[in-house]
Amino acid sequence: MPRARSTAASMWKFGDNRAAMQEPQYVYYFGDGHADGNAKMKDVLGGKGAGLAEMTNIGVPVPPGFTISTAVCTYFYTHGKTYPPELKAAVAENLARVEKSAGRKFGDAKTPLLVSVRSGARASMPGMMDTILNLGLNDETVQGLVQSSNDERFALDSYRRFIQMYSGVVLEIDKDAFEHELFALRDKSGVTTDAEIPADGLRGLVETYKAIVHEKTGNDFPQDVQQQLWGAVGAVFNSWNNPRAITYRKLNQIPDAWGTAVNVQSMVFGNMGDDCATGVAFTRDPASGHRTQPLTHVALGQAGASRQFIPGGPALPRGGGRGQARGAHAAAHAAARAATTCSCSSSDSSW
Repeated sequence: MPRARSTAASMWKFGDNRAAMQEPQYVYYFGDGHADGNAKMKDVLGGKGAGLAEMTNIGVPVPPGFTISTAVCTYFYTHGKTYPPELKAAVAENLARVEKSAGRKFGDAKTPLLVSVRSGARASMPGMMDTILNLGLNDETVQGLVQSSNDERFALDSYRRFIQMYSGVVLEIDKDAFEHELFALRDKSGVTTDAEIPADGLRGLVETYKAIVHEKTGNDFPQDVQQQLWGAVGAVFNSWNNPRAITYRKLNQIPDAWGTAVNVQSMVFGNMGDDCATGVAFTRDPASGHRTQPLTHVALGQAGASRQFIPGGPALPRGGGRGQARGAHAAAHAAARAATTCSCSSSDSSW
């Protein structure tokens, strides 16, 4: 059967249907006080993406980013783990918007933009799927981070964390290979926490980590930031069907067909000193469900999402200092208070 066309005669008789044939939207931006989505779009944006969009819309200072919709996850699994042909251009367009908002360029050697890449199903699945932080670092951009932060130790610490996380999630290298070298360096440096390792030690650790990657994979650690980004996006979609996620969905009656969104967001840092931290804000006590203080816990990095904290107070994973959590309490408390006006689940709206 010949394909129907919108000819002048058919448009006169039936109307112009070209607007109804628009390409589907796969990527949703948030930042600068405006978001393409909102709290009611959990089925499209996932819980985290919907929460980030809603908090952006109500004026919470959310770092800019974008959400790749759950529809892409569905496409990924029904098309041999490939992406819709429109996706790469849409990601590039929205990444440019993040660059403009942040005043940084992805992969730039002088003022690099670093991003986090996180999962986000419509139902909360804490710690079940994968996350990458500090994505965009390589041998060149780490020098730009040194210059822009004026803190070599912070930049090298961020790089070694990224190599370890990316290698575990994307390259599937056992984390114990990296942990062994980290603990050995602590002992050699005569310190008890990761935060006390000096810059010289971290510089050597980065090279050791890259050597581990080459030994385990036969390839160098990826230096191309676009390769890093798409490797992380694919890893998040793949993690929807990892064993722990499948088991969690079965236990909590979460349909396999829902899929996960992917949130790509400009990085904020919890390892720049004793006056900063990153974590999860709650409007209810996560242990009892009671609405008490707007903020009940701060935990550094992924430890918060995977619930590695102590009920009743700030929890610190190995290497964190209690001062880091304490110094960030006031700002996080204010953000959590603002989040209470949001109708979405605040525990799924961390940034």
